[in-house]
Amino acid sequence: MERPYVFLNVAMTADGKIDTFERRGAAISSRRDKERVDRLRAAADAVMVGGRTLLDENPKLTVKSADLRAEREARGLAPNPVKVGIASDVDLRPDSDFLTVGPARIVIFTTQQTSNKQLEFLRARGGEVFIHDTQRVDLPKALSTLKEIGVNRLMVEGGGTLNFELLRLGLVDELTAYVAPLVFGGESAPTLAAGSGLVQSAAIPLKLVNVEAWEDGGVLLHYKV
Repeated sequence: MERPYVFLNVAMTADGKIDTFERRGAAISSRRDKERVDRLRAAADAVMVGGRTLLDENPKLTVKSADLRAEREARGLAPNPVKVGIASDVDLRPDSDFLTVGPARIVIFTTQQTSNKQLEFLRARGGEVFIHDTQRVDLPKALSTLKEIGVNRLMVEGGGTLNFELLRLGLVDELTAYVAPLVFGGESAPTLAAGSGLVQSAAIPLKLVNVEAWEDGGVLLHYKV
């Protein structure tokens, strides 16, 4: 089954947290890292997030730099990459940044748990909705669909559950992580990879290909999966 080239990008604390226990989208990236992420988005065909990120953090998933948007348009592309949401039960508000901030093509993968009213609303807002007849979204099938609609390079911006499932299923090609000089702590604070977890013998091996120590105190790690 063909799929896009998939790369995960995360910003995490020195203790591996991608948010605080409050789960309100705490700021972790430095200014330099935000610029790096913007360049990654501009180079991607689509940016994907999972359910908790989509519904709780109200992400825009757009390219912030006007110059980068102009460069995309000069290459014959839309100013922003395709926005992709993965959620078993979607319940987006009319003022959701995911839906309203753009312009951008919107693709949502969900299941029959999403109400008909919400499905009608999403389609009325121009969203392309794919419903999977499973308890959770079938990720290999979703990636195959993205490939079919022209997504060759897919950036994934969390959260931890989506990251873990993609890694567990062997659907990730590379991982970049900005490690900020912060400690959040908290047993319930989310980490880079969540989900059910793996025993040590089934751990997913990574190959470190580059390390950068930045003047802001952070470290950028680049792995191949």
